[in-house]
Amino acid sequence: MSRFFATGTDSESESSSEEEQIVRAPAPVYTFSDDEEETKRVVRSMKEKRYEELEAIIHSLRNHRKIKDFSSALASFEELQRAYTRAAPVVQKEENGIAPRFFIRALTELDDWVSGAWNDRDGRKALSKGNSKALTSLRQKLRKYTKDFEAEISKFRENPDMPDDDDDERKDTSSSDESDDEDKVKEKPKITRSPEAPRRPPPQDDDSSDSMDWGSSSSDSSSSSDDETRGATTLRERFLKRTTERDEDEERDRRRNRRERRERTGKVSKKDQADDGGEWETVRKGAATSDKPKMFAKDSDIDAALVVKKLGEISAARGRKRTDRRAQLELLHELRTVAQQHNLGDALQLKLRAATVAALFDYNPKVSDAMKPEYWSRLVENVDHMVTLLLAHDDMILSENITEENEQLVTPPYRVRGCLLIALERLDDEFTKLLKECDPHSNEYVERLKDEVRVSALIDRVCQVVERDGTPQEICRAYLRKIDHLYYKFDTRAMKKDQQPGEETSIKKMERLCKYIYANDDTDRLRTRAILSHIYHHALHDNWFQARDLLLMSHLQENVQHSDPSTQILYNRTMANLGLCAFRRGNVKEAHGCLAELMMTGKPKELLAQGLLPQRQHERSKEQEKIEKQRQMPFHMHINLELLECVYLVSAMLIEIPYMAAHEFDARRRMISKTFYQNLRASERQALVGPPESMREHAVAAARAMRRGDWRACLNFIVNEKMNAKVWDLMVGADNVRAMLGRLIREESLRTYLFTYSHVYASLSLRSLADMFELPRQRVHSLVSKMIINEELLASLDDPSECAILHRSEPTRMQALALQLADKVANLVDSNERIFEKQGSFFQRGGAPRGGEGRQRERPRDGWGRRQRNRRRDDERGHED
Repeated sequence: MSRFFATGTDSESESSSEEEQIVRAPAPVYTFSDDEEETKRVVRSMKEKRYEELEAIIHSLRNHRKIKDFSSALASFEELQRAYTRAAPVVQKEENGIAPRFFIRALTELDDWVSGAWNDRDGRKALSKGNSKALTSLRQKLRKYTKDFEAEISKFRENPDMPDDDDDERKDTSSSDESDDEDKVKEKPKITRSPEAPRRPPPQDDDSSDSMDWGSSSSDSSSSSDDETRGATTLRERFLKRTTERDEDEERDRRRNRRERRERTGKVSKKDQADDGGEWETVRKGAATSDKPKMFAKDSDIDAALVVKKLGEISAARGRKRTDRRAQLELLHELRTVAQQHNLGDALQLKLRAATVAALFDYNPKVSDAMKPEYWSRLVENVDHMVTLLLAHDDMILSENITEENEQLVTPPYRVRGCLLIALERLDDEFTKLLKECDPHSNEYVERLKDEVRVSALIDRVCQVVERDGTPQEICRAYLRKIDHLYYKFDTRAMKKDQQPGEETSIKKMERLCKYIYANDDTDRLRTRAILSHIYHHALHDNWFQARDLLLMSHLQENVQHSDPSTQILYNRTMANLGLCAFRRGNVKEAHGCLAELMMTGKPKELLAQGLLPQRQHERSKEQEKIEKQRQMPFHMHINLELLECVYLVSAMLIEIPYMAAHEFDARRRMISKTFYQNLRASERQALVGPPESMREHAVAAARAMRRGDWRACLNFIVNEKMNAKVWDLMVGADNVRAMLGRLIREESLRTYLFTYSHVYASLSLRSLADMFELPRQRVHSLVSKMIINEELLASLDDPSECAILHRSEPTRMQALALQLADKVANLVDSNERIFEKQGSFFQRGGAPRGGEGRQRERPRDGWGRRQRNRRRDDERGHED
């Protein structure tokens, strides 16, 4: 018979009567008392959490002290420092910034233990290497950390046996919590259980099997099922979360009622204040948890002295750790509103505005980062309002030389401490940072750049105030800020010939501002920057001779290397723009001279502060890269680097190609432009040269064409649609520049042709040369005459026939190579003779002493004189070149 069928038919019961009865173990019944106290969630205040964390770390520190584990003690001490830093807001709020006594006790005990271990020299020697090192570090860090708690530690050492107040307070609060919990348990309502279907009881004996039915149940089975059901229900509800929103609301109401009763009796614990849900307040990140200071009492008589006193209290918090800068701005705004409501005068408004400007500058914690645009706009508004107040009152003076004791805010003449010029300079610097932070190819940069109109207008108004009240040096500083926003801007009115008599162009304005700085500046820096800006502005408007004379008279190129980096950057920008001006005016040699020093370094982008290039030899440190990024110029002030390089290469081509043709067989030929020469040589070494694509390839292809005398191909490589779009259309007067380039290319091609092929001709017709190079006959006559005068071309002019008669005094190519070989052999002989004279008789056989009786080689006097004459002749030729 199966064990699963304990109850069955009569036959089954009779056949199984002799079998052993199956005894089932009764189902376990779990009984719980309905009045048993259930586990509840405890809400602890922030003070308890932080203090318990500190006590746990202090306990571990004491354990480490017992076993003299300095390494673990050092780690626990560092953890204790971090924990106290996290608990600092709680200490500030609850203890008014005074460290709790148990924390001071722990520091004192740790200090005594470390001092004792340090003074025990024998014990220190017995320590392991790790513990010895940890002891040294722990001693240094502890001495540095306890300097902030010297007053509390000295007070503790006076009475070390006094119990800790914080422990007693926490015990009191914990006992009060326990009593509250007991009240809560007593008031707890009974929880009704949901009924469940009764389960079938197990069979008790065989006699009841005849009348047993699956659906029937006896009283015993019903009672046992009740016990099981109660046990299962209690077990299920044991693990259910019983706290509902209604219970939480009732508990909060009871807690509020208890707190109100204790307030009436004057006994309010700190824990109850912390536990009350209505007292919690959301604070901003990095802000102190202290309450907002109230402006003034309700019945106080508000006057200027009281407002100044409150302003001093607000300003005293500047620069302190965990000071909420945004709250300071709000307090200053509220204070300014109060002063305006009570009509306390414009002088006080000016002082409050100056304090607001200082607070806005302090709002940005990192000086290297830019301000937020909205705060910069507020800054402009406040500075503009300050200027408006100063311009509206002639008897109001704002100066940094006025002390706070000498301020006059009530009666005129008003005297206020502050500096408008410093605020303007910092505002301008912040505007530059904002521009550099934006993407220059985005609409945001354009929107930011529109604010320059506001800045320029504000600078003009500040100049009016400074001209009225400032010293000459302050006026120079204000004028220089105005020049910095003016010198790089092109004024179309200045290029017009028919100007109105009373109209002041940017050139006249720059002349007026710079002359004042030249006459009144006490420092060389302002004068130097004014001169460079003045030169830049002249060069921008093609005033080549004025810009050149101003540069030569100032002698800046001699001592600019001793200036600060920003002035050196301005000097590089000025020289680049001066080179472009010389090129537009057709002065190719001067343009090449201005751009050579800048372009031959290979890094004009860095020298002009328009970006950073990766360095091959060594990498920049983060600090160095950060400093160099701060020196970068805004994008709208950049100079086109491709334009600079193209002008430099074209100028070098117009100078270098005729020189190379004139000194083709000269062994001592020098390079005028190293960069251009290297590009030309690299192109000549290529086996297959395709059509030019980049600007540099166009310049090199034009140079090769000019070297052959093909001026048309040279001009087509330089002036075409691609080069016009990339380079020449960017210049002012692009048509004049292209016409000038065509004229110069034809003239230099003519000179190159004469240098290269003069040995082929016996005479040359000037009219034929004019037709070949499409130049006026007078211009061809002038060029050939200059070449004959400078002894570059050995020829003579025949005016009746308009021909140039060439003299065959120049050596052929074979003769020139032979002369070069002779010079090199002579130099080799001279070097050998000098080596022989230094060594003496070392090479002679017989061991004669050096410089003794050995036979010395006679110097060939005839050959020596010939070599001297050849060398003198070469030197004269080089000097003439």
